[in-house]
Amino acid sequence: MRAVLTWRDKVEQCVYDLAFKPDGTQLILAAGNRLLVYDTSDGTLLQPLKGHKDTVYCVAYAKDGKRFASGSADKSVIIWTSKLEGILKYTHNDSIQCVSYNPVTHQLASCSSSDIGLWSPEQKSVSKHKSSSKITCCSWTNDGQYLALGMFNGVVSIRNKNGEEKVKIERPGGSLSPIWSICWNPSREERNDILAVADWGQKLSFYQLSGKQIGKDRSLNFDPCCISYFTKGEYILLGGSDKQVSLFTKDGVRLGAVGEQTSWVWTCKVKPDSNYVVVGCQDGTISFYQLIFSTVHGLYKDRYAYRDSMTDVIVQHLITEQKVRIKCKELVKKIAIYKNRLAIQLPEKILIYELCSEDLLDMRYRVKEKIARKFECNLLVVCADHIILCQERRLQCLSFSGVKEREWQMESLIRYIKVIGGPPGREGLLVGLKNGQILKIFVDNLFAIVLLKQATAVRCLDMSASRNKLAVVDENDMCLVYDIHTKELLFQEPNANSVAWNTQCEDMLCFSGGGYLNIKASTFPVHQQKLQGFVVGYNGSKIFCLHVFSMSAVEVPQSAPMYQYLDRKMFREAYQIACLGVTDTDWRELAMEALEGLEFETAKKAFTRLQDLRYLELINSIEERKKRGETNNDLFLADVFSYQGKFHEAAKLYKRSGHENLALNMYTDLRMFEYAKDFLGSEDPKETKMLITKQADWARNINEPKAAVEMYISAGEHCKAIEISGDHGWVDMLIDIARKLDKAEREPLLMCAHFFKKLDNPGYAAETYLKIGDLKSLVQLHVETRRWDEAFALGEKHPEFKDDIYVPYAQWLAENDHFEEAQKAFHKAGQQGKAVRVLEQLTHNAVVESRFNDAAYYYWMLSMQCLDIAQDPAQKEVMLGKFHHFQHLAEQYHGYHAIHRYVEEPFSFHLPETLFNISRFLLHSLTKDTPLGISKVNTLFTLAKQSKALGAYKLARHAYDKLQGLQIPARFQKSIELGSLTIRSKPFHDSEELVPLCYRCSTNNPLLNNLGNVCVNCRQPFVFSASSYEVLHLVEFYLEEGISDEEAVSLIDLEAPRLKRESKWQEITSNNAQTLRLDESMDSVGDDDPFTAKLSFEQGGSEFVPVVANRSVLRRMSRRDVLIKRWPPPLRWQYFRSLLPDASITMCPSCFQMFHSEDYELLLLQHTCCPYCRRRVDGPST
Repeated sequence: MRAVLTWRDKVEQCVYDLAFKPDGTQLILAAGNRLLVYDTSDGTLLQPLKGHKDTVYCVAYAKDGKRFASGSADKSVIIWTSKLEGILKYTHNDSIQCVSYNPVTHQLASCSSSDIGLWSPEQKSVSKHKSSSKITCCSWTNDGQYLALGMFNGVVSIRNKNGEEKVKIERPGGSLSPIWSICWNPSREERNDILAVADWGQKLSFYQLSGKQIGKDRSLNFDPCCISYFTKGEYILLGGSDKQVSLFTKDGVRLGAVGEQTSWVWTCKVKPDSNYVVVGCQDGTISFYQLIFSTVHGLYKDRYAYRDSMTDVIVQHLITEQKVRIKCKELVKKIAIYKNRLAIQLPEKILIYELCSEDLLDMRYRVKEKIARKFECNLLVVCADHIILCQERRLQCLSFSGVKEREWQMESLIRYIKVIGGPPGREGLLVGLKNGQILKIFVDNLFAIVLLKQATAVRCLDMSASRNKLAVVDENDMCLVYDIHTKELLFQEPNANSVAWNTQCEDMLCFSGGGYLNIKASTFPVHQQKLQGFVVGYNGSKIFCLHVFSMSAVEVPQSAPMYQYLDRKMFREAYQIACLGVTDTDWRELAMEALEGLEFETAKKAFTRLQDLRYLELINSIEERKKRGETNNDLFLADVFSYQGKFHEAAKLYKRSGHENLALNMYTDLRMFEYAKDFLGSEDPKETKMLITKQADWARNINEPKAAVEMYISAGEHCKAIEISGDHGWVDMLIDIARKLDKAEREPLLMCAHFFKKLDNPGYAAETYLKIGDLKSLVQLHVETRRWDEAFALGEKHPEFKDDIYVPYAQWLAENDHFEEAQKAFHKAGQQGKAVRVLEQLTHNAVVESRFNDAAYYYWMLSMQCLDIAQDPAQKEVMLGKFHHFQHLAEQYHGYHAIHRYVEEPFSFHLPETLFNISRFLLHSLTKDTPLGISKVNTLFTLAKQSKALGAYKLARHAYDKLQGLQIPARFQKSIELGSLTIRSKPFHDSEELVPLCYRCSTNNPLLNNLGNVCVNCRQPFVFSASSYEVLHLVEFYLEEGISDEEAVSLIDLEAPRLKRESKWQEITSNNAQTLRLDESMDSVGDDDPFTAKLSFEQGGSEFVPVVANRSVLRRMSRRDVLIKRWPPPLRWQYFRSLLPDASITMCPSCFQMFHSEDYELLLLQHTCCPYCRRRVDGPST
């Protein structure tokens, strides 16, 4: 710190007080009984102000700059305006000692020897308060809430703005240490209000608002007359009997003198918001000084140490922006930093600090050594084990214990010194002298090495990272760069005030000057950008710049030097520059330039930095090809150009290297078909076709399907054209393609047919299948589209597709609940197992749903299918057993249908005799297990009622008795109980008219037969009518062994003449039904009929003896009297002889059930089909 006198003046009287206008333009002095107004810029006296009659002791300016006040020994206070006009005057009882304006409310406090007055512009009167002692000084707090008063008796009184005392500070010296000056710290950063107190006990003290002292009293060794703070409170000015103004820190540490005076200093103040100080002395001298605070700092790489508040050292890490403060509590004179060492010179000692750890980012320092000696030096340098003191022309090397080890005497003044590294204890120093000499000194060597000598004085020095080049800034602001080994001047640049080499790149340096930063790479032209300050370091892309008192790290993109290297195809050097810090765009430019220059190693590094996998894959592929022996650089460069989008250049290179196909592939991949055609010219038609195909592929991908279809057709790619047309539902386009295609082109035609089916155009699909002769697919099409008639017609012409038609047809019928038709279709398709399963399910459903006539029909169909399957010898026995079982069930359900309708429905459709016969038939059939759905209760109930109605009382009573042992539904209970009672009143016998007759042995059988539906005498099974269930006049006979069915029929057809008159029988055959009708009466069969003789049997036998007819018997039979059940194999035919030819019997040719002819004709009229097998009258037999 040094004080420079700006101007000085002298008046005749003592200057007791002074005050600055808040804007700093004017200075008001209290000198004698006048006020003097000065211009602060040059010390011109603007105007003297007269208003007081005696000496003016004090003056103060309001914070808003509108008015100021003065107090005098004449006991008066005058208020002046900023225009230097007096506007108000008031008095006290004693002389005025001090005045002070409230910084917030502009309330004026005026203090005399005995009281204090408070006045504000809005008040008309002055409020006054008595004081116990003489008041010598006063000061308001920053917020204007409290006023501190300094007393002659050594007491400090703190009062509020109403004048009431709040705190009283009684100091140890008492009246022996009168308070002469006080001032509150104006800093807004302090947490507490701090009051500085100077007394004539020669002490400086600090207090909080509460009255608590801060720290200890500081001895001054003189009587202080004035104290004031700098605007921001960082320093204190003190003046008094020592005839000088001293600068102190805000903590009271003396830093130095501002200016020596010839008499006591009564007042000193700081110009607002500046470093200017004005001093008023007892002899009338007024001095105006500028305080210059020099920068004390040190830099090593990214650590910067500088002085703060004159007594502190702040170490800043320029990269991480971390800071650490070291409080020395004394004036810091010099700072040096090197690696982990920090040296601080204080007035009476040098402190050596070291880092607490070896961590590069560690910011914690500890004291390593203290050299307790006073040194005078111009420059200070610290090394690992030494400190270097520079004293004009002399360099001294001291150990950390303070022992001088070496000394060097220079020829001229030392202007610059810098540690350039080296092993601990053997570091090298770079020294620049005023005479232009530049030396290198090693701290362990007495002899200095002269590097070079130039004509001009050295201002700044730096050596490159490899120690090969030296940069010098001379006193003419010229930056000169030398080769250290050859002493050759490599280049020079003007307008430089400081220079620094890049620590990471040998050929780069920067220098500052004239408001510009200059960056120079190798011997290329300088790149400039605006920058204020001095360059002190250059690390990578960061430039460390000192501007005024602050150090900053400026990130500078190294783009310009990188491009300079690129222009000269120096790719590796450009890469090194880029590593220091460039933008992503610069990296990409470097990568592309290196790639085009076929410098793959540099390009790979740059693309890796950009994380561009696409180009890295390209480079890797080129390197692999080079390893395999490829050396065609044109081909490599063509690949590079194609990746960069320079397609025409790439195509030319491909062609030049003899790889036209690669150019063609590139154009087609990029959909540049026109360029591809131009490139191809009118060469190979195959290539042209391939081009058209690729163009069509592209049109398809960009959603231009119609164009793609046309291109595919022109290229002969019919399948792709068909696929697109089909996907978009263009039937017309498909028809056109299909009709133009030759039938030999099977695959595209099949695709057409597939899409016709998919688009619901089966007619065109059928046309296409016919064109290629694919009958199987045509059948499948008819089946899928349910066009069964066409399918059946095709099946007729081509029986091999029968299964392909009928199986799906049957499944479709089953899915649509046409189970009967489905069963027939399965049967036709030869799927006997499925046919049987369908029928079984149908039968079960019919029984569960009480549709017993349907159940009978289904069981009959099941039996016929079992008979059909029985033709297989392996299944013959099982299937025949099932056949007979299902035939039996069919007969039972057919009969029970009438019983169920009689019981469940309100009206009966059958005659009582029919119901009577059916119930008897069922009871005789239900000898073992009762089939599902058939109710014995219903059967017995029907039998009981009809027996009673027809006069079979005995049978009725038996039926009622049987019912008593069964579980009877509630609805029948009363009827059965009533019937059981009323039947007791009837005779216990049956009507003889109801008794059945055996036509073989003429035996009357009981109504209830334990043997079942056979004769009790001859065991001949009865043959029942399938409608009325009466016993028919038929007797079954068997053929003698050795007679085949064909022979028997032929013998019967011979029809030998009878001895008696020929009967007038008329045989009617219609729809395969045989009917015998008597046209006129005739005699019964004579006794000479050989068949009658065969009816006889041995009486009393329990075994059934069948009637067996030999050839002579057969020959004598009339064809009209014989009915034949022509069962398909493996069953034998059944033969029945009518014993009453006059009564006509009709047999259904399909199910072989027997009916009275009249009944059968009536049923045919009602149902138009057989009531049993449902064969339609006009239909073919099943």
